[in-house]
Amino acid sequence: MTTQNPSDAALAAQPAAYWTGVAYESLIAFTRARQAELGYTQPQFWLLRNLSENDLSPDGKGRTVPELREAMASYLRPEDDLAAEAEPLLGRGWLTRDGEGRLWLTEAGEEARVGLKRNAPAIRDAIHEGIDDADYVTALKVLRRMIGNTGGAV
Repeated sequence: MTTQNPSDAALAAQPAAYWTGVAYESLIAFTRARQAELGYTQPQFWLLRNLSENDLSPDGKGRTVPELREAMASYLRPEDDLAAEAEPLLGRGWLTRDGEGRLWLTEAGEEARVGLKRNAPAIRDAIHEGIDDADYVTALKVLRRMIGNTGGAV
């Protein structure tokens, strides 16, 4: 089966909200599938990142699951269960839990975070295949303008 590329006029008539939703779901599914193939989940990577003083943690101190959930509120998906996602990381020795329920990144966890971060460029490259950087920037500028036009924060 072949698909036809719609004309520019046909594309201009299509609702951006629909296509941004489709793009979001597709990109998340693709990224998560690649990470799963490599033996970890996106929320696990985020846990490591949010506990690392060399990444997203402001101070490298331990945090409770509710504190981590709050820190990740803008990008967690409804199905992401941080308590469950932390368990394999505890089992691998990448995290520890103190008596107050705070999760802490271990030295092995920091090494794992650095190693897992090396996968990001290949995932990004696969997503961006055939897309010129200038076109990508233009697309983002258009989306940001649409967000601003509708009162969203950019």
